[in-house]
Amino acid sequence: MRTTSRPVLHTLVCSTRPGRVGSSVGRWAQSLAEAHGGFDARLLELADQGLPVFDEPEHPRLGRYVHAHTQRWSRSVDAADAFVFVMPEYNYAPPAAWLNAMTFLVREWQYKPAAFVSYGGASGGVRGVQIARQIVTTFRMVPILEGIALPWVARQIEDGRLMVAEDTAAAGHAMLDELLRWAQVLPALRAPRPA
Repeated sequence: MRTTSRPVLHTLVCSTRPGRVGSSVGRWAQSLAEAHGGFDARLLELADQGLPVFDEPEHPRLGRYVHAHTQRWSRSVDAADAFVFVMPEYNYAPPAAWLNAMTFLVREWQYKPAAFVSYGGASGGVRGVQIARQIVTTFRMVPILEGIALPWVARQIEDGRLMVAEDTAAAGHAMLDELLRWAQVLPALRAPRPA
């Protein structure tokens, strides 16, 4: 049940690897979303969702989920109006755990905007995001142009806290402005069609 008139934003840390720096990046992205003020912002860790490798017996488009973990995941994704995917790059691609999590559902992703905050070494995770942008369109999501890439991210973390330059925070604010625009207009496409 919705408790706010603001769009619900889920900032999802997409890595499930133990010791991941994505949690620090996710906390920074969440604080940025809270400071922005346009969203009811919530931080989620994909690692906390308890999703095994896709195990539903029926196609997700039917929405007839038999497993409790899928039902919980469905409710979580369905509650969101927009997403910020906090994403590393593994072997030039998004994390397998993220793709698996996407695969569990169909309708719950549709007509929702997605932004990306990527991180990594020299590339800042952008090659993984390039692939992820293509994938989300198959779920009828809208990947927005604006995003953040954090190269050499480990050098920017002090005592578990991500320290970024002012221009990076400003770019993040612009990303959230655009995400909000889409989050405000796309619900009309999610409305049930008349019979």
